[in-house]
Amino acid sequence: MYCKKIPILKSNKMKTLKLVVIVISLFLASAVQAQVSVSVNIGSPPPWGPYGYSGVRFYYLPDMEAYYDVQSSMFIYFEGGTWVHRGYLPARYRDYDLYGGYKVVMSDYHGNTPYMYFKDHRSKYARGYHGKAQRTIGERPGKGNSGKKISHEGNHDNKGDIKNAEHGKDKGDSHGNGKNMKENHGNGGEKGKKK
Repeated sequence: MYCKKIPILKSNKMKTLKLVVIVISLFLASAVQAQVSVSVNIGSPPPWGPYGYSGVRFYYLPDMEAYYDVQSSMFIYFEGGTWVHRGYLPARYRDYDLYGGYKVVMSDYHGNTPYMYFKDHRSKYARGYHGKAQRTIGERPGKGNSGKKISHEGNHDNKGDIKNAEHGKDKGDSHGNGKNMKENHGNGGEKGKKK
């Protein structure tokens, strides 16, 4: 009888060991799947987004007092008494230069409704706000950023800059173009600031 119990004990230990291996395998597989789904859900930042912040979901755009959701590729702004999510900017900003405008990277916020803190954001990052120099992920269509860091002083309207550059009329206008950025920055774009 003693000899017959030994194979049963070995068999139970083998079953237990197999069960433990299966449970660990399932746990590891679910952990890997969770990591993959998190990175897929973040989304791809737009080419005009700031370089170096691929894991961030929201940008605050001070010049427009709006947000951009990287995950859904939508702008969030106040319109008609409510916050709306749109794939486009309102008509009043159709000429706004997203490549040139400053983006506040909201790396500390992890919710779904950043506009709940809009009053704080508007106060801390008023129209015309600029922090550290930013470089965009992609190049501005037709102009490019040549990998240089771009410092944005004031609100820029790139529409006139492109026309002037195309026609050889770059005379150092008030948008920071010309011979020396330090001579001109901060002079233009006053139309976007509050008075």
